[in-house]
Amino acid sequence: MLSIIQAAGWPIWPLILCSVVGLALVIERLSSLRQARILPPKLLEEVLQITRSSLPSADVVAKLAANSLLGELLAVGLQVVISDPRITERTLRQAFENAGRQASQHLDRYLNALGTIAAAAPLMGLFGTVVGMIEIFGAQAPTGATNPALLAHGISVALYNTAFGLIIAIPALMFYRYLRGVVERHMLGLELAAERMVPHLMRFAVRSPTGRPGAGLAP
Repeated sequence: MLSIIQAAGWPIWPLILCSVVGLALVIERLSSLRQARILPPKLLEEVLQITRSSLPSADVVAKLAANSLLGELLAVGLQVVISDPRITERTLRQAFENAGRQASQHLDRYLNALGTIAAAAPLMGLFGTVVGMIEIFGAQAPTGATNPALLAHGISVALYNTAFGLIIAIPALMFYRYLRGVVERHMLGLELAAERMVPHLMRFAVRSPTGRPGAGLAP
């Protein structure tokens, strides 16, 4: 491996850095986007069961928020209903939407960096190829003679950097697409959970004389 790096020349070092960063991002995202940390399968049903007859205490809501990203989203809805019993459905939906935007930012974290590596690695490999071609042309003496050592080194730089750039870009692009799909599935699950919670939580809202939660309260 060391001999390949030496043959590829100095343009290989930015590619090696990209490979290390890209691998770290992939490992971090695969760990952070696990379903148990985002959408525990039975959490929504447990929350619906616990809140069937009454709203939970503040301690229970805090534990729910620390459980997972879904728990954090559900805790937001519980907190706004507990803090404002006269809440309207529109306000509750807005609270869920705001929490959903924050969840989206959490899920998308580092994905742009991984996509940038996937796009930039071939260009960096092409840069190494250009450097190698320059060395190849530099191996030609004014008299027409060729320096075999410089010629071989230039070819090595050109080929190794091109290959290494593709080796980095292809897996990075595949993982980027895969992780993007995981994020979209998680966001759909969060949206569906919020839709189920809205009518469930509105049962605890104080109803006005008109029969609508939070309506007709202004003097």
